[in-house]
Amino acid sequence: MLTPEIVDRIAGTTGLTPGEAARVIDDVLAYYREDVDAYVRRRHAHLQAHGVRNEQAFSLIAEELGRRLVAPPELSLRQLRRIVYG
Repeated sequence: MLTPEIVDRIAGTTGLTPGEAARVIDDVLAYYREDVDAYVRRRHAHLQAHGVRNEQAFSLIAEELGRRLVAPPELSLRQLRRIVYG
């Protein structure tokens, strides 16, 4: 939830205007609200677009999921493949 206190805090510590701070906060919150399936599909597409092979991509994604603010249950590489390919 975006509150005036957090906007003021971010604006005050970064030098951003309150409007800019609010947009940054909204972007960060949207990133963390993304569900696991959407995150896996988006990251896989991004990694493939940069030439990363599936084996490495799924390993990287599994590692990244464990570092999320609220980490989902650990998913196997097979479960990650099923999210992407059905």
